[in-house]
Amino acid sequence: MPGHGRYLEDSNDFVTSVTSTDPLQACPIAPVVDIVFSRWTTPILWTLHESGRLRFVELERRLPTITPKVLTQRLRQLERDGLITRTYHAEVPPRAEYEISDLGRSLAPVFAQLATWAGGHLGEVDRARAAYDATKMQSM
Repeated sequence: MPGHGRYLEDSNDFVTSVTSTDPLQACPIAPVVDIVFSRWTTPILWTLHESGRLRFVELERRLPTITPKVLTQRLRQLERDGLITRTYHAEVPPRAEYEISDLGRSLAPVFAQLATWAGGHLGEVDRARAAYDATKMQSM
């Protein structure tokens, strides 16, 4: 119903109730989750936020398990989404530097909240998984 909704916990943001069968309308954060939490995006953003401007090889060193191909793809997508900026320097040899943008930096409070949640709840998740796995093993 228009005009009905609820406030998000610990927030002044009002969320309107949605009865749509379209998942993107039913869950308004789904597009953001797709952008920010796709594989490697969060570690790249976190690294750039913590380390400042970095060259490609410096990012590779800080994220040793990512392949160069995937790092290139993720950086291009993050630049396209406006979450990072790429500065090209026409010199010999040419170099490019990557830096988190103001838009990307605006995610810092979200990451801080997730880090707080992780610190307080990942142990519970681990215990729930162990209990679930034990139950499943007994039923085999």
